[in-house]
Amino acid sequence: MRTSTAATAARPRWRERLHEVIFEADTPAGRFFDLALLVAIALSVAAVLLESVAAIREQYGPTLRIVEWALTIGFTVEYVLRLVAVDRPWRYAVSFYGIIDLLAILPTYLALLLPVTQPFMVIRGIRLLRVFRVLKAAQFLREAELLVTALRASRRKITVFLGGILTVALIMGTLMYVVEGEAHGFTSIPRSLYWAIVTMTTVGYGDIAPRTPLGQLLAAALMILGYSIIAVPTGIVSAELMQAARPVSRQACPACGAEGHDVDAAHCKYCGARL
Repeated sequence: MRTSTAATAARPRWRERLHEVIFEADTPAGRFFDLALLVAIALSVAAVLLESVAAIREQYGPTLRIVEWALTIGFTVEYVLRLVAVDRPWRYAVSFYGIIDLLAILPTYLALLLPVTQPFMVIRGIRLLRVFRVLKAAQFLREAELLVTALRASRRKITVFLGGILTVALIMGTLMYVVEGEAHGFTSIPRSLYWAIVTMTTVGYGDIAPRTPLGQLLAAALMILGYSIIAVPTGIVSAELMQAARPVSRQACPACGAEGHDVDAAHCKYCGARL
């Protein structure tokens, strides 16, 4: 802990300033950087969407490629600066945003090494994940942290709930396979299980439907059951959200760049560096 504190205290002033501009959103410079990054993200998303349209790609392909390369170079510079700004670059590189930053710039460079670039069109769509930056730029970090905490706390309850749902679907699918049979489209238990899931989730594609009175009765019971349980996951997560409601700081760790600390935290809960 002393080593981390000493390393943080010995950071050059320019790195502290760089970290403040890139990672913090409480200063005018930080807000301006977030706004500029948000505009770049919007342009990148627009370029990816427009390039996927054949008519636009044929007419404005060179212009879109220039925009793409300009944004890629800008995102590359941003990625390097983020690694320079933190004391532990590797921690940021393997973090959620660090991986997205890397995946956002790799496809364009990989296209230079391979003669066939068309398959990389799909990979370039990963840049759309940069829209998650809006959460920070729009000061929604606290709400995002609450949602993640609630989902983590309720994962066991939701797992048990999903297990029960799959059990019901398996039982009902098997019954429908026995009652309706292959003559009415229920050719196998897996196909009947598909019908049960579609019916219970109230999707109702209509590609398979019961024909016998008993089968229709079972289908009606499954539909009512589906309506009664559709709000259960929402209730589970809502209860956890009420318990997880607590203030969260938007300050980023100067060592690893992690966010979501308590407002009174003195050290990073991920790497232990002093905030």
